[in-house]
Amino acid sequence: MNLRLRLFSLGLALVLFASIAVAQQDPKHEAQLRTVHGLITDKGESPMASAVVFLKNTRSNVVRSYISDDGGNYRFSGLDPNVDYELHAEHDGLTSSTRTISSFDSRRDIEVVLKLSKKKSA
Repeated sequence: MNLRLRLFSLGLALVLFASIAVAQQDPKHEAQLRTVHGLITDKGESPMASAVVFLKNTRSNVVRSYISDDGGNYRFSGLDPNVDYELHAEHDGLTSSTRTISSFDSRRDIEVVLKLSKKKSA
């Protein structure tokens, strides 16, 4: 009986230590995540509301989208710092150039202004 109690106590202690180790890693990992935000403008540099901003993860090809607010602002957060992303915007047949967010860019907060200027190719 004494051996069972010891094994149970040891197992419980291992689970507790593993839980603490995982909990300590999560904030560290979360602190490393990146945010990309910015402004969508037209040719005259006026903010563009309701533009659709596309963010593509070049590793998984998953695309996220965001509709710019009344001030032309957009924001993507929780981005993996070890992945490259492609970013562009579209509105009423116009598109911006595609910008790359590189994994070599060590900034955690990246601001990118996207200017809508050319017709979207068919």
